[in-house]
Amino acid sequence: MPGRPRFPAPRVRASGSRVKRWFALSAIGLDRPGIVADLAELIYECDCNLEDSSMTILGSEFAVLLLLSGQGPDVERRLSGGCKRLEWEKRLTVFFRPLEGDPFARTPGRHMVPMACEVNGVDKAGIVARIARTLADHGVNITALKTQSRPGPETGTPMFTMRIEMGVPAELDRRVLRERLERVAADLRVDLVLCDPGPA
Repeated sequence: MPGRPRFPAPRVRASGSRVKRWFALSAIGLDRPGIVADLAELIYECDCNLEDSSMTILGSEFAVLLLLSGQGPDVERRLSGGCKRLEWEKRLTVFFRPLEGDPFARTPGRHMVPMACEVNGVDKAGIVARIARTLADHGVNITALKTQSRPGPETGTPMFTMRIEMGVPAELDRRVLRERLERVAADLRVDLVLCDPGPA
């Protein structure tokens, strides 16, 4: 949602263990004032730091995905208990799990070149599925995807827009990918542009 602030990183207090642990937390619920505050307070109360976050409004629902780190022998138990409390008291659906290792650590693999794909046209079933499958078949990794369907200003016909940010294997011939995507777009009767991702 435009204008929503990022969570402040909670202050880490003393803990019994110095081993840093990582956790993923997602939550969804009817949008209302105070959801961000409820989650931020849980993170602080469990002696955790917010490392990364993403949030959005989908219809009337607020959704958030958080990456947390924490230290201490009981941090997982406290987070789990806090999530259950939020589900009960705040009517949120919360998913929480510990992660193995540092999620920011570099892992060996193919070099990926950042690119973006923009699609516009009359809304119909299968647009996302066919384009996503085409990208997957060429080893392309989707890193962000945003879609929107709105009535056209004159006819009221549902118009679909999609923006995909992705990592393209450096060894992949960009012309081959472009030609394949353009064939799919022509079959779907939508406009498709493959471009640089631009500024974040």
